[in-house]
Amino acid sequence: MNLNEVERVKSISKEDFVSNYVKKQKPVVIEQLTEDWPAFKKWNLQYIKSVAGNKTVPLYDDRPVSHRDGFNQAHATMKMADYVDLLESQPTNYRIFLYNLMKEVPLLKDDFRWPDIGLRLIKQLPMLFFGGENSKVFMHFDIDYSNILHFHFHGKKQCIIFPPDQSKFLYKVPHALISREDIDFDNPDYEKWPALKKASGMIATLAHGEMLYMPEGYWHYMKYLTPGFSMSLRALPRSLSNISKAAYNVFVMRHYDVMMRKLRGQKWIDYKNERAIQDTNRNLTNY
Repeated sequence: MNLNEVERVKSISKEDFVSNYVKKQKPVVIEQLTEDWPAFKKWNLQYIKSVAGNKTVPLYDDRPVSHRDGFNQAHATMKMADYVDLLESQPTNYRIFLYNLMKEVPLLKDDFRWPDIGLRLIKQLPMLFFGGENSKVFMHFDIDYSNILHFHFHGKKQCIIFPPDQSKFLYKVPHALISREDIDFDNPDYEKWPALKKASGMIATLAHGEMLYMPEGYWHYMKYLTPGFSMSLRALPRSLSNISKAAYNVFVMRHYDVMMRKLRGQKWIDYKNERAIQDTNRNLTNY
């Protein structure tokens, strides 16, 4: 794919981060932002197992969206200790998604710092994400169009990202936040998905403790190169346009989609997937 490496810096001042990246809505990897956090030395899978092993956690896999699934409904559950053992023993598609582990295990709150980086971060407990070797998070963007600080711990994770203006080439599913789930963004089939040849994005591989800044509305596809976990901190969108889009997604689109799944079942899912192809092919003829 047409992907450029995300720019990297070891450290950065608040002023430079805001002027060079936030205002320009430009991604960046900051390599040493977490090196003074207790988490930098402590956070690995065995530590999580030791402090949260008895917690029952929700698990998700890479099965296609079904009309039978509720919004963010888990596919399975497991004790965290057993899940960590699974991650360290073999590749698995099971992931933990948007899990408020810090609420369940309050001592984890002492391990990270709210970075003074020029963004007004939402001061709610951050969510954690876990994945096994080669597990993937489908291409999507976040419902609230937040500015995202995405920190990775334990191992390596690959992130492919696209700015919002590339949506027209990504086979976006209408009334949803995802692209077609049957696209392999590691090795795309351009005969089946020709518009992807036009898409221009970026790629970054995150190591332990590194942070990727993703601006408002950025598409992202994540692949765990090794077992590991991540944490996201968020700041509300600064653009009035993106604030209105976020409000529409949260208060209208999400509820409309749930209603249509109940009314039309799998036909609604199939209709949206077909529309994703039709809409993208229509865009392709204009370029």
